[in-house]
Amino acid sequence: THLDLPTYPFQHQHYWLLDSGKADADRATGTPEDPVEAEFWDAVDREDLDALISTLGLGDAQGERDGVSTALPAVLSAMAAWRRRRLDRSALESSRYRATWKPLPGVGDGPGTPGGEGGAWLVAVPEAAAADPAVETVLDALRQRRAQVIRWDIAPADLRDRAALGRGLAATLAEEDTPSRLTGVLSLAALVDEGLAAAHEPVSDGLTGTVALVQALDDAGVEARLWCLTREAVSTGNTDTVTNPLQAQIWGLGRVVALERPERWGGLVDLPARLDGRAAHLLCAVLGGVGAEDGVHGEDEVAVRTSGAFGRRLTRAPLGDAAPLGDAPPQEWRPRGTVLVTGGAGAVGSHVCRWLARAGAPHLLLVGRRGKDTPGIAELVTELTSLGTRVTVAAVDAADRDGLRKVLASVPQEYPLTAVIHGAAVLADALVQSLTAKQLERVLRPKVAAATVLHELTADLELDAFVLFSSAVGGIWGSGGQGGYAAANAFLDALAQVRRAAGLPATCVAWGSWGGGGMVSGEAEERLRRLGLPPMEPDAALAALAASLGRGETQVMVAQVEWAEYAPVFTAVRPSRLLADLPDLAAPTAAHPGALAAEAPEGDLRARLKGLPDGKIDDALLETVRTHAAAVLGLSGPDAIGAERAFSLVGFDSLTSVELRNRLRRVTGLQLPSTLLFDYPTPVVAARYLREELFPERTADGGDGERNGLHGSTGTNGANGTEQGPENGEGPSLDDMGVDDLVRMAMKNDVPDETRRS
Repeated sequence: THLDLPTYPFQHQHYWLLDSGKADADRATGTPEDPVEAEFWDAVDREDLDALISTLGLGDAQGERDGVSTALPAVLSAMAAWRRRRLDRSALESSRYRATWKPLPGVGDGPGTPGGEGGAWLVAVPEAAAADPAVETVLDALRQRRAQVIRWDIAPADLRDRAALGRGLAATLAEEDTPSRLTGVLSLAALVDEGLAAAHEPVSDGLTGTVALVQALDDAGVEARLWCLTREAVSTGNTDTVTNPLQAQIWGLGRVVALERPERWGGLVDLPARLDGRAAHLLCAVLGGVGAEDGVHGEDEVAVRTSGAFGRRLTRAPLGDAAPLGDAPPQEWRPRGTVLVTGGAGAVGSHVCRWLARAGAPHLLLVGRRGKDTPGIAELVTELTSLGTRVTVAAVDAADRDGLRKVLASVPQEYPLTAVIHGAAVLADALVQSLTAKQLERVLRPKVAAATVLHELTADLELDAFVLFSSAVGGIWGSGGQGGYAAANAFLDALAQVRRAAGLPATCVAWGSWGGGGMVSGEAEERLRRLGLPPMEPDAALAALAASLGRGETQVMVAQVEWAEYAPVFTAVRPSRLLADLPDLAAPTAAHPGALAAEAPEGDLRARLKGLPDGKIDDALLETVRTHAAAVLGLSGPDAIGAERAFSLVGFDSLTSVELRNRLRRVTGLQLPSTLLFDYPTPVVAARYLREELFPERTADGGDGERNGLHGSTGTNGANGTEQGPENGEGPSLDDMGVDDLVRMAMKNDVPDETRRS
């Protein structure tokens, strides 16, 4: 019997779980829908012989019942074991995804004139890549399609200098033949990062230059969309190799820029080793939007090859062929010898170490800068030792080649190194607009530089596994405020492709958030669930890791995602083809309240407010801010957002802050800064700023705002481009971290900093 409980008065909103979508969830987990069938499987699960006999109607006579009771127990036990394996497999498959590449046959069918005939393109060419044949091929392809090309040559030193780039941009745009409005901006800055040579530098020139370019364009108010080119930075299939993994960092960065500055972002295009006429034509078609189905954004993550264009997609990754009854993976991976682990004392790393010890790992080598001084390491070592595993803690920075070489030389001969699990990471978020080289270095060193050193120093060893821990949010689809982190994770995925192509083991796992062990709980866990990203149980996550290693997979994403909740939030900022092929989104679903608010027609807000008295304007703008803030967080209405309560205290993090800024930009028509919620940290202060921008002539004296309550400090809350942690680089402890930090850490599976790395 279904009883529809009443809603709260006048709100018409349920505050309890409804069963919409239950059938789909049941099918995903193997739970039967029929009550009789459910009763049968419940008896099997409990191995309840009497209940099973009763459910099946067997043995009504006592003699029959005795015979059944003798024959059935062994069958029941086998059925229960089979059932558990099926449920475990179903749950495992529900969390597995993979980034793939889909052929785009429609791209290239048209003339491929970027921006139409007479379009003007600013092309940023670093002098270090000027001799690259691809540069002239790209420029010629644009000119052949009657696009006006404005070439901007950038000196090597200027790539790392935001102000110098700004001056160079101003000088280029000031030339007499430069049109007043650009069709697009094309960056070739990534091409300076060839191979892995620059991976040992704090930050590569290509990444630094691209960040500075995004900032300089924003500083200059250039509204044209930015497209970034890379070459052989992604792999579209087994025969398509990655040779420039550092350039993959631009892909991670670009996904974040797309969320933070959607109105000024074009997309990413990866070129083949040799850019011939066919590939150049496809490039121009992508830049021109040819083949877009909705005529708005089209494809914004494309790999161009001579054979055609390919769009990036996220798809489910079934386990594939296995035993008929869904038994264990084709091969069971077991640790042997020595397993080197970075980040082993972190919230995720400690679970991994315990898993390795229980699986029989003879020796664990825990590597980290602080060694035995790492908080929690002594207790972890004691626990691992009690499980029968020998543990060595080495105080060394994994990015220090000489130091790590000495550690590897000390590995006992009786326990040769057979596996590497690289899970170290550092938390240092910032919006791309304010991202600094120091912040980039802080994030990239433990990810990019350390992974490269581990790769190079173990390339000649007979390893069974080389595992890189990435992030679903940071590495697969991006998140506001995580430009550096997303770039680092994109590199890890590309490095795994490089190793696999060289015949070396490599598995890059992009994790969703982990629960358990005190990592995510309370308000932070609730925030993740509200976003549609419920934390995974550690045991389930580790089972997924074991399955990936047993199958020798190169790349996999493991995450629990409620797509009906998360997809509208993600695409509200910017439409994305990335999720287009997910079966979860194929059928119509109930819209997320935030999505409904985003689609509601707003009309001309300025015109509607212009005729109102000053006090009414203030009230209307405050109501607008609070209404959209509530929609972003999925709350019932504006009353759920206090007028003078800080956005950070009601649940806003980097991603949702960017989403609210984009909503207000659409409503007001203003070019609002991506740091809006950080610079104007409460609804009343943000509303006052909107009033000043919409009606400067009516707020010049500053009096009206104060008379009507729109007053308060406009100081930042410390999140505008600042690092999470003290200047000495020691980083915050878990006890010191707020809910926003915990959510970001969980979504990235980071440790707070060196304080949690082994």
